[in-house]
Amino acid sequence: MHYGELTWTDIAAQRHKVVVVPIGSLEQHGHHLPLLTDTLIGGEVARRAEAALGDTALFLPPLWVGASDHHRGFPGTVSLSSAVYIQVLQEILECLIGAGFRRIVLLNAHGGNEVPGSVAIYETQLRHRSALPDLWIAFASWMVIAGPQIAAIDALAQKQVTHACELETSMILQLAPQLVRMELARGANIPFESVFYTPDFSGASRVSVPRAFDQLSATGAFGHPEVADADKGETLFAIAAQEVVAFVQEFAVWQPITPV
Repeated sequence: MHYGELTWTDIAAQRHKVVVVPIGSLEQHGHHLPLLTDTLIGGEVARRAEAALGDTALFLPPLWVGASDHHRGFPGTVSLSSAVYIQVLQEILECLIGAGFRRIVLLNAHGGNEVPGSVAIYETQLRHRSALPDLWIAFASWMVIAGPQIAAIDALAQKQVTHACELETSMILQLAPQLVRMELARGANIPFESVFYTPDFSGASRVSVPRAFDQLSATGAFGHPEVADADKGETLFAIAAQEVVAFVQEFAVWQPITPV
């Protein structure tokens, strides 16, 4: 159910439902994908989940700007600083809490949103923990929620989402193929040898090292976008939406945990 299509009197009667806020970005995605890639993908995952959930949840319109300062070395990126982005998310959360909602999900489609998004929900939860013990706020990246299922897809050369990679390229090929320039699709990682740090996000780093994207990739992309295809994209959308639906259904019945 779409939040923005309801009246305020409708909202007053829906406070028991889960509210989902899709969040994305407007940032460079290599030579071959549009700036709006994350928002387009996240919006489609949300659309499919919304259709499957029906009256179970309310979905806000996607927030198209995110925390993408690390992509500004490539022209076109529009970003909010982490501090401003945290405040934006908290303002949205406070509006929803003030309207009476007690289960809110930030459904994320951009890796750079994860740290400020986690800070935003943590601080908001702490502000309300005494007065609203029944308040649940979750930050959920679709690529993490569906991570194990994605890793099990035999057709994929890559087993997780990186950036403008096989997976994201496949999803845009399925959703909006006219926006993809496959003849320019290449990852072009800048080589870096380390047993502790994986700069292309293809594996888990043992240390955290902040670097701008133009210091990591010659094209702004990672992985193997050249092997993407629309069939892989459809599989990814179906799995991502399925896992988001499963989470929201479980989240809808979570109860407060109290000390004894």
